[in-house]
Amino acid sequence: MNSIVITSKASISSLGHQPEQIWQRYLSDTCYLNICCFNNEDTPSGRLQPETLKLIDQIRKENSNYRRLDKTVLMAILASRICIENSDWENMEEVGINIGSSRGATQLFEKYHSHFLNSPNQKISPLTSPTTTLGNIASWVSNDLSSDSINLSHSITCSTALHSILNACAWINSGMSQQFLAGASESPLTDFTVSQMKSLGIYTKKTTDWCSTPLQKNAQNNSMCLGEGASVFAMEKDNGQKRLAKIIGVGYATEKVNHPTSISDNGESMQKSMKMAIKDLEPKSIDAIVVHAPGTIKGDNSELMAIKEMFKDKTPHLISTKFQTGHTLGASGGLSLDLAIEMIHRNELISFPYDSNNGTKPSQVNTVLINAIGFGGNAVSLVITK
Repeated sequence: MNSIVITSKASISSLGHQPEQIWQRYLSDTCYLNICCFNNEDTPSGRLQPETLKLIDQIRKENSNYRRLDKTVLMAILASRICIENSDWENMEEVGINIGSSRGATQLFEKYHSHFLNSPNQKISPLTSPTTTLGNIASWVSNDLSSDSINLSHSITCSTALHSILNACAWINSGMSQQFLAGASESPLTDFTVSQMKSLGIYTKKTTDWCSTPLQKNAQNNSMCLGEGASVFAMEKDNGQKRLAKIIGVGYATEKVNHPTSISDNGESMQKSMKMAIKDLEPKSIDAIVVHAPGTIKGDNSELMAIKEMFKDKTPHLISTKFQTGHTLGASGGLSLDLAIEMIHRNELISFPYDSNNGTKPSQVNTVLINAIGFGGNAVSLVITK
């Protein structure tokens, strides 16, 4: 693979939408998750900050078409605008766009479906279908940025965002596109979606002292909670231009599963994806791993086993975004990549504010591995450097 560089990025989450603010909140001992009410129960979640919600509301009011879009789409538009504002891209006509989502227009779909169930004999809005299809995320971002090139969306559960990065790499390497905007957006905080996660038995049951604690040593209970977020990255072929980071390795794998939510004890697909991404690099050259680690005992331990198998007794420093963002499903890998880039750019590592399964903490941050895995055993790994 030719070297692909990331020249600009943007993310929005429970930590905000400004890079410096997000970084400082990762460093803080304050928990930026919060308690919301779903199904008449106090439930931990990672909601967007009020200042970010204000920007999204401004976009919604810009024209009548935007008022009818799902929050997931508006979040993708906001993140994409910020990313392009921070780039040196002047002409968007030939920029490819791949913005994925695990669940798509969740809130709007549930609103329309609820209306249908309550009033089955009433005519539903003709906009129901076009505004709830998964593809409308990338298409509206493309429309907003005036791109005439390829735009596509996809869902590969929790590895969706990193699959967007893989796809952008493939398009750029093939010569079919010179520039790509890739990422994912997710807004899963609804009664029905929260109920789905709780039915799996993986949602935290805490309502006090409840901040998510992925990779906590000797964890006895799941600490996963849902969050909303979006992230996008401006990507292009490495021509020596100014960059935030360079992608030097990509890996992917799928393992056979016995159940739609199952994962192997030793993280077989994660092992394969990491080995493919690292390839000819010395494992000791990896300074840190931004792990998927959703805060579930099964998922966290499976990834830890895969890392131990890969790195033996030289485990790099481990960190996950989810102790501050919650699990943003399809967007989670993008938030992980965003944090990895910040750590490289600042030459500083984030650590959990609690006793955790961290590995060796180096003094320099040059190369970081990022993992994501979703239902169905779909794993993706990236290696980035300065």
